[in-house]
Amino acid sequence: MTVAHPDLSEFLAHEFLARATERLWREPPDRSGALANPRGDHSLDGLPLARPLDPKPAAVLVPVVLREEPTLLFTERAAHLRQHSGQIAFPGGRVDPTDASVAAAAYREAEEEIGLASRYITPLGYLDAYLSGTNYLVMPLVAQVAPSYSLSLNPHEVADVFEVPLGFLMNPAHHELHSREWQGRLRRYYAIPYEGRYIWGVTAGIVRNLYERLYTA
Repeated sequence: MTVAHPDLSEFLAHEFLARATERLWREPPDRSGALANPRGDHSLDGLPLARPLDPKPAAVLVPVVLREEPTLLFTERAAHLRQHSGQIAFPGGRVDPTDASVAAAAYREAEEEIGLASRYITPLGYLDAYLSGTNYLVMPLVAQVAPSYSLSLNPHEVADVFEVPLGFLMNPAHHELHSREWQGRLRRYYAIPYEGRYIWGVTAGIVRNLYERLYTA
């Protein structure tokens, strides 16, 4: 199969910023509205949701490193973690009662997990909320990160970090539909393999939402 390669100019820094300014939500999605018809792990298979829904609030930072061709910064979770060990993720986690906002939670998690200081981060806007199979309502904050950023990884949470070019991630030919059995049912999910890395599940779902919001009509 021949993979289509979009025009690289669509993925240069100035074009990305223009689209982000125009198309991202300025505020976090409203919880009640998001739960009325949520995106999530169930979406591809059209599975019914058991209501009333009461997911725990979570936030992730979707860090766009503003190089000439922007990249997305991902983490690889530590292998010893009880949940999602070794998986590819964005910095993030549960919104604590002490967090002043969704953005504050995303910033805190980025600092705690990979030592990404807030001085390197400029928020751009929010994607749609994502309902995970582990009962979290994830609010993704897209932010630009200065290429001069420095990191200090927390080895208890993160094994590695890496960048992937935006042009690769925003090419829908790289958004593969995979499936596996989970809780006695065959489930489908997005997967984006990249140079030996396997981006899938919630993280790939958020990448897909970024593509749909910024690079489709």
